[in-house]
Amino acid sequence: MHYFNFLFLTIVLVVTQGCVPVVGAGVAAGALLSSDRRTAGIILEDENIENKALKQISAQYRDTVHVNVTSFNRRVLVTGQVPNEKIKADIEQIVSSLTNVKAINNELQVSSSLADLSWRSNDSMITGNIKMRFISSGKGFEPEHVKIITENSTVYLMGLVYHKEAESATEIASSSRGVERVVKVFEYLD
Repeated sequence: MHYFNFLFLTIVLVVTQGCVPVVGAGVAAGALLSSDRRTAGIILEDENIENKALKQISAQYRDTVHVNVTSFNRRVLVTGQVPNEKIKADIEQIVSSLTNVKAINNELQVSSSLADLSWRSNDSMITGNIKMRFISSGKGFEPEHVKIITENSTVYLMGLVYHKEAESATEIASSSRGVERVVKVFEYLD
């Protein structure tokens, strides 16, 4: 009898082993959704806005621009470098023409050169450092409520937050190593 229990348990484990990562990913996604103040539909819409904007920008400008599009609660932040004011305005028009965009913050910089890999790596390190400081701060806010975008050592903070959370996040970001400027692109709940 013990042999059959062991055999049954082994078969169950082998058959369901492939499901563990799927279940784990589902649990992780559920945990993120539960802490995000946006609805699942808005999260999906934000992803659609980002993907559509980047696809249209890439189709029109290819490698002549470096553009990042971040949407949070249908408020869009556009960062990066472009060669002139006309292209900057054109990209804003592309984004504003998309369905469901509520507002645009066009933070594109006009520059004759695009950010190179070393700048992008530095920006990634700044973002990672700020995220770690958010987690360990004990400042009374959920780090998942604030989205951090770093472009050329300028940190942009987005999210649906209360003023106190925004103040704490801004204080942490502005005192982080390598940060030259912090721009708040928050939507306030109070």
